[in-house]
Amino acid sequence: MSIAWVSGLIILVLLVILLLAGVPIAIALAVSSIAAILPVLDFQPAVLTGAQRIFSGISVFSLLAIPFFILAGNIMNKGGIAVRLINFAKLFTGRIPGALAHTNAVANMLFGAISGSGTAAASAMGSIIGPIEEEEGYDREFSAAANIATAPTGLLIPPSNVMITYSLVSGGTSVAALFMAGYIPGILWGVACMAVIYFFAKKKGYKKLKGFSGSKEKLKVAFQAIPALLMIVIVIGGIISGIFTATEGSVVAVVYSLVLSLIYKSISIKDVPQIIKDSAEMSGIIIFLIGVSSIMSWVMAFTGIPSAVSEAMLSISNNKYVILFIINILLLIIGTFMDMTPACLIFTPIFLPICQALGMNTVHFGIMMIMNLCIGTITPPVGTTLFVGVKVGKTKIESVIQPLLFYFAAIFIVLMLVTYIPTISMWLPSLMGYV
Repeated sequence: MSIAWVSGLIILVLLVILLLAGVPIAIALAVSSIAAILPVLDFQPAVLTGAQRIFSGISVFSLLAIPFFILAGNIMNKGGIAVRLINFAKLFTGRIPGALAHTNAVANMLFGAISGSGTAAASAMGSIIGPIEEEEGYDREFSAAANIATAPTGLLIPPSNVMITYSLVSGGTSVAALFMAGYIPGILWGVACMAVIYFFAKKKGYKKLKGFSGSKEKLKVAFQAIPALLMIVIVIGGIISGIFTATEGSVVAVVYSLVLSLIYKSISIKDVPQIIKDSAEMSGIIIFLIGVSSIMSWVMAFTGIPSAVSEAMLSISNNKYVILFIINILLLIIGTFMDMTPACLIFTPIFLPICQALGMNTVHFGIMMIMNLCIGTITPPVGTTLFVGVKVGKTKIESVIQPLLFYFAAIFIVLMLVTYIPTISMWLPSLMGYV
């Protein structure tokens, strides 16, 4: 057995054992990676090099965007922006059967596009729209499933922290290109879920909304939403036009969201320290994970694990479509057991070379991978968005799984379209000149 397979088995077996034992994933990654290099390197230089890799892995300017986007998302989640986006969404969905659920879907897409967080979208939108849906006679399971299924669209529609992480681990893929590539797949995900909502709303007889009375009220609702929507234009527009980088854009997002929330009087200055503390804790976990994953990337490159896996997969079939389907299934399975950031950090170095050998662009692969891992956020046993959606929806996981199956089917169809039709994700980056 080659050293690549020996090291790969050590990583896999030890990682699984440590995770089952309840060891934090960052520590499990570090220990399993160091253990995997020991067959070819002495312990002392292995640990020394590993420590150096942690610091070199996080000494990247673009990584500063992650804590700032997390902070911006937390400010928005508590800053009164959600209500204005919900009212704005009603302008477009009010006359459709099951209008409140459709409003939830559109609002999740808008809020996700501003905050870059699926869990924040599920929490903010579900807690506001859920009680209204219950008053209108909607089943809790139906409402919760619609909220859960559409919340991850914000992880595809920029800004998205996982895209920044992927950019780093994939060898410097353009963040602006990834941001542009996520729009159409994210919107298609939302539209596919809205098709499912429409079908069941018609079947259950859920009514349309009365709507806003007169054009004056509609203009007022649109006007109130403009400041929140402008953030998308300012931040994303600034990044793609080259006015500022993704890192600088994240700082702009923080300042803009804070000023807006203070104007709305949804938060006060005394709330800011707690918001910063929560954001720092979340950022610390993610940044440390990125640093530790640099050890694993080094071990994989040193022992030749990606090449060995690539050769093994390509020996199964030389058909591009079969290989891509297998990778999708593996990523879907991985996503059910692992959070997005560690999964992205671990499996990008393994699957990206295979897809590049098949002629796939790194931007296209990134969107395909992120979409797979997004699905993992709404599936048990570790789906964080699923847990949040169930909690705010006041229901149980076993109750929403059945209605969610129909959404999974619709989302899987979109995933296959994104995988096999590169234009879906590559058209906008190509149009903007990033690819």
